[in-house]
Amino acid sequence: MKYIKYIFFLLLIAIIAISIYIAVQPSEFSVTRTRTINAPAAVIYNNVNDYKNWASWSSWVEKDPDMKITLPELTKGEGSSYTWEDKDGIGTMKTIETNQNKSITQVMQFSDFPSSYVSWKFNPNANGSTDVTWNIMGKNLPFGFKAFAAFMGGMEKQIGPEYERSLEKLSEVVLLDMKKYSIVVDKETTQHSGGFYIYNTAATTFEAFKGKMASMLPEVIAYAQKNNITMSGAPYVLYHKWDKENNTIMFSCCVPTTAKATTEGDILTGQLPPFKAVKTTLNGDYSNLEKTWEKAMKAITESGLEQEENGPTIEAYLNSPMNTPNPADLKTEIYIAVK
Repeated sequence: MKYIKYIFFLLLIAIIAISIYIAVQPSEFSVTRTRTINAPAAVIYNNVNDYKNWASWSSWVEKDPDMKITLPELTKGEGSSYTWEDKDGIGTMKTIETNQNKSITQVMQFSDFPSSYVSWKFNPNANGSTDVTWNIMGKNLPFGFKAFAAFMGGMEKQIGPEYERSLEKLSEVVLLDMKKYSIVVDKETTQHSGGFYIYNTAATTFEAFKGKMASMLPEVIAYAQKNNITMSGAPYVLYHKWDKENNTIMFSCCVPTTAKATTEGDILTGQLPPFKAVKTTLNGDYSNLEKTWEKAMKAITESGLEQEENGPTIEAYLNSPMNTPNPADLKTEIYIAVK
């Protein structure tokens, strides 16, 4: 009987000691992880801001692919939310504040535990990458929550590795998404309307072409804007000569205009007559343009058409990297004149 009392006494002391240990644990927690992702802040922000994307990079979903995720009608921006259910219970996440391309604030409720606040910060770097910081914090934690955290090794141990893996997967998903592209050759020929345009022109080597074009085209656009010349379509490059054997490209950077414009200096004016063409569209990064040209030329050959020897060859840019952060969303149209 004495042994039973002794054991009971030891258990009582142990329970009191554990209770005191739990009671003196901090009543708040904060876990933060940061990862540098080689992508523009806007691209990463757009992914994180839409709960439809979370399952693709969540480490918790990776561990438990049977997790049930419920998405409401509104999945991005302020007021959006999603719900998940796994073996441990039901949780919800709701976005309460956004600062476009800079930060996102959310509130998370899991099972019967108190709410936690989640924040994202997207800090761009000079080299084009972005530091993504993900934080979760909770305050005024009740005894039960502190007991759970204590016995599970603490919130840092529970959440930190999951955040690290999720950020790693987020980087993979974003970089893969930026590489997506498609090339579509129209089955039927099209009639390009031609029209007036202003332009500057140059001849250069293949190696220097990209840099030369990248400086010349903005000059023409800026000239049109400064002189209140109305643009009638997307800016484009008009190729005059493409000579790989002699490493020479002759081209003009053009801005289509609604009427003939009066120009001066290096900016000239011209008129493109209407022409029959094969149209090819690239949705994706400019690094895929060579493949696009190859596919366009192959399509002309296979369809029995013949390229017009002195006809126009145009590469039109329907949007710009300046306002299109994800290169997968860039759109370029190629027109090759045919007989």
